[in-house]
Amino acid sequence: MRNSLSFLIFLLAVPFFAYTQQVHDAEDNSQLVQFSGMTITADSLNPVPYTKIIDIFSHRGTTSDINGYFSFVAHKKDTVVFTAIGFKPVSFIIPDTITKQRYSLIQLMTADTLTLAAAFIFPWPTLEDFKRAFVEIKIPDDDLEIARKNLKAADIRMRAENYPMDANMNYRNFIDNQTSKLYYFGQQQSFNIFNPFAWAKFIKAWKDGKFKSQEERLK
Repeated sequence: MRNSLSFLIFLLAVPFFAYTQQVHDAEDNSQLVQFSGMTITADSLNPVPYTKIIDIFSHRGTTSDINGYFSFVAHKKDTVVFTAIGFKPVSFIIPDTITKQRYSLIQLMTADTLTLAAAFIFPWPTLEDFKRAFVEIKIPDDDLEIARKNLKAADIRMRAENYPMDANMNYRNFIDNQTSKLYYFGQQQSFNIFNPFAWAKFIKAWKDGKFKSQEERLK
């Protein structure tokens, strides 16, 4: 008899619990909101991509795309926190006066400037190493000194003597020889040994030391 009474009470209570659950579910669904919007900078209104949007009550959220757009399901009166690298965190409370099940927001993000302590970089680990390097270091030549070394008369003369003839020089030498042969065509070519001007050039070159060896001229 007692078991039958308990079973009867259970059958009467099931519809009541089912109705209560439906009312509770309806109330929960009425609190759901499709929360969407964009995250942009406060100064230039540019999109802030990859911003983290977290609902601190449900611990659910999303991340904005490359254009700053986001969208996820939240509840009314929930607090949503926006965080992004280089920007100050911002919180927003979804209003409970919303009449529709969607809510849009344009969230402004303010840049967060971090000032780091100054870092001093030294190339030498100790003061003694710096003193030794200051005395023994060899300062490389600047552009003026490099140009001065490249324009030394002895070096230029040595390069000119050892520099092989290029195509243009060979052509000019050939044409000069041909021109000389045509100039003396049909007659005996003169000998410079009897030319007083050639002797004058020879004596001048001898006095200038042009007939010295290469090692003697570079001294």
